[in-house]
Amino acid sequence: MAREARNSRLAQRGITGSRSEKKEASGKSSLHLWLGLLTCSAMVEREVRARLRREFSATLPRFDMMAALERAPDGLSMGELSRRLMVSNGNVTGIADRLVREGLARRWSPPADRRSSRIALTARGREDFTAMAKAHRGWIEEMMAGLDAEEREALMALLAKVKLSIGAEGEGRDAA
Repeated sequence: MAREARNSRLAQRGITGSRSEKKEASGKSSLHLWLGLLTCSAMVEREVRARLRREFSATLPRFDMMAALERAPDGLSMGELSRRLMVSNGNVTGIADRLVREGLARRWSPPADRRSSRIALTARGREDFTAMAKAHRGWIEEMMAGLDAEEREALMALLAKVKLSIGAEGEGRDAA
């Protein structure tokens, strides 16, 4: 049934030729899908960045760091932060320094290892982040308002399927 529907869609597009022609059309379709996903992601990110800057004088990396720290009440080492945020230690250090200077985070060296340092949000930092997170959640809801609950569920299921496909492909390349 699904194959018949797919063949019907291909026929409507004038794709009735050989298997290689169908594969080429599928590849173009996949490329367009990926570009669409990338465009949507970039549009959301651009809007979130603009609103964080306008409403909180904050950057997205700062928001991301505060989110990571909010989930770790006992603090994180700079290396842990760097790995979680997937950025260099230098980027983490610059943002951490500003958070500490502004009284939104505190930094200390654990007694067992004076060479390392940990950082955690202060009470004020948690309050500021809570306000940003609440606004952020609202912005995302606003941006996704064009989808009803059923469409959101369907899109989440399809994205999960894409993730599995990407993971399977990546594993196949690693084994080769």
